[in-house]
Amino acid sequence: MTDTGQHDPSERRVVDPRRTPPWLVPLWSLLLAVLLLGPALAPGYVLTFDMVWVPDLALRPDVWGLGSGLPRAVPSDAVVGLLDEVVGGMVLQKVVLLGSLVAGGVGAARLAPGPTPVRLLAVGLWQWNPFVVERLVLGAWPVLVAYAALPWLLLLAREWRVVGRAPRRLWLMVPLACLSASAGLASALVLVLAAWGRGRRRAVLAMAAAGNAPWLVAGTLHASVATTDAAGARLFALQGEGSVPGPLAALTLGGVWNVEVVPPSRLGATGWVALVVLVALALLGSRAWWRATPARERGVLLAAWATGWLLAALTWAVPDALGSLAATVPGLGLLRDGSRLLLLCAPLLVLLVAHGAGVLLALARRSAAPVLPLAVAGAAVLLPVALLPDATWGAAGRLGAVDLPSSWAAARPVVSAAAAPSGGDVLVLPASSYRRPAWNDDRKVLDPLGRYLAPDYVADDSLVVDGTAVAGEDPRARAALAALDAGTPGAAAAELAALGVAVVVVDLEAAAALSADVPDVAGQVLVDGPELRVVRLAGVEADPSPRGWVVALVLAWTAYLGGPAVVGVLALPTGVRAAARRLRRKSA
Repeated sequence: MTDTGQHDPSERRVVDPRRTPPWLVPLWSLLLAVLLLGPALAPGYVLTFDMVWVPDLALRPDVWGLGSGLPRAVPSDAVVGLLDEVVGGMVLQKVVLLGSLVAGGVGAARLAPGPTPVRLLAVGLWQWNPFVVERLVLGAWPVLVAYAALPWLLLLAREWRVVGRAPRRLWLMVPLACLSASAGLASALVLVLAAWGRGRRRAVLAMAAAGNAPWLVAGTLHASVATTDAAGARLFALQGEGSVPGPLAALTLGGVWNVEVVPPSRLGATGWVALVVLVALALLGSRAWWRATPARERGVLLAAWATGWLLAALTWAVPDALGSLAATVPGLGLLRDGSRLLLLCAPLLVLLVAHGAGVLLALARRSAAPVLPLAVAGAAVLLPVALLPDATWGAAGRLGAVDLPSSWAAARPVVSAAAAPSGGDVLVLPASSYRRPAWNDDRKVLDPLGRYLAPDYVADDSLVVDGTAVAGEDPRARAALAALDAGTPGAAAAELAALGVAVVVVDLEAAAALSADVPDVAGQVLVDGPELRVVRLAGVEADPSPRGWVVALVLAWTAYLGGPAVVGVLALPTGVRAAARRLRRKSA
């Protein structure tokens, strides 16, 4: 795809918003989002697999990328930690989940051509599909934020090409789309494909680099531990759904590695029906889409789709080869979750299906039967829900909101005070990365206790998937768990203190549920209740973060936050003037 720098007049062809009442698309999108989230919008925290939100995520060193393990939650944790100082964690989580669904749906409608039913179909298919439902249950909210940003990246890149000046909103959108490494890579690819051209190249590269700077720099600093267990590649590869093979499931944005989060309707005949219907509509709409779409945008959408589908299919076809590479080449483990990259396929799929529905609607309007256009329009609008009915109301109850144990709130200041004098970390036990707490309605979730506490923490980062163990990457976690086998409580405490562990916190409820035998550690018992035990260790030797790491990450975070900060400062006078005008009108 070459760009001469001249503006293509055909790129000015956009959907006339007057054809659809301005309130209808956001309202339909909001309705679908509420139906999809359901009980997750109730008071409390949604804790499911990797989605772990707490009332106040502390801005501790590891959220900036200074921890000992791979910075998997950089920059998302720091962004949440900053925002929940303004809005509590519970409200912020609802805003993120609901807002990302609605924003993505509205953006898809902006991309889609045609009459109102076609645009509403685009909203529904963008929000109501296996990728969204499965990533919601898996708790991959940063990926869903990036997914929601994709239509807007495409729209803003189009505006940049036409107007010749980068929209200010793009400097805000890119950091939001890069809240995790995989999300950042996908978003950067779309940005480069859509905005690249003469006079824009340096700005595009700067924008993509700044948006990904925190995890890129933190990941580089952790390169020595950035290889992953080869066994994980086969476990996290693109999978079939029922009798539908993985590459075919990927055509409709399915194929997630974890069968626990797959809606049951995808595992039966409905999975084949969805495949046939959506592929047929896409093929039917392909000619109309080709004619209506400028060449540059066709190339962008096709390249994004091909990248996402081929990389996903590669994990299905040769998982062992990819696993061997990920075990030796730092960073390649990012590609092991094959279905995660299918977000790149969504824009083309939605637009092709929307065009296909538009073709059917046009044929129906030529029919002598007056009711046929209405029937086709209604079927098109409701199609996504009909193909995935068990996504309704929190994925059929898989999502819900709960309260965190009150004993945690009482222990939090005790743990902070115990760790503060030495600057040491917290070791969270038992050694199991995932829990099924009774207070979480037995839903599986990454242990929330460490994130709830304020100091940096060390915890088991290994995984067990379908009975296969996948080794973690954090050498400090392995050393801390090995120290527990030192022979005596005193010896274990001494080895942990030498590793910089100041406090040991044992989740007694989790230990009982897992039938885990937690070794005793010598120290001062600060809390000894039915749910938690907190032990302070003596003689802690905590090492500060390397100065070079701190400097590098300060620069990375400055780049990441710089764009939004400048846009905010520039927008401030405009906001002040608008507020002044409103006040003058009221006084008049």
